[in-house]
Amino acid sequence: MRGIAKTIDLSKATVGNIRQNLFWAFAYNVLLIPVSAGIRYPLFAGPLDVPELLQPFLGEYGFLNPILAAAAIALSSVTVLANALRLRRARVG
Repeated sequence: MRGIAKTIDLSKATVGNIRQNLFWAFAYNVLLIPVSAGIRYPLFAGPLDVPELLQPFLGEYGFLNPILAAAAIALSSVTVLANALRLRRARVG
């Protein structure tokens, strides 16, 4: 019977972890996909309109640097994985 109770506790922790991961992945995508797709492009009419400080990140025309976009998606994946690994330390029972 204790095994059943532990299994139920672990399943509740797993479902909670899945919800957290889905929330953070969704929030990341909602915020950064439009930036990487160039939502800021209309704000900058030409190559000289992007502030010099932002050019390493947004390029000359306001699009997110592809290397930074790849790093951000990798960081998102690592964050989700690290959050899921917390289940290994979950106290059940």
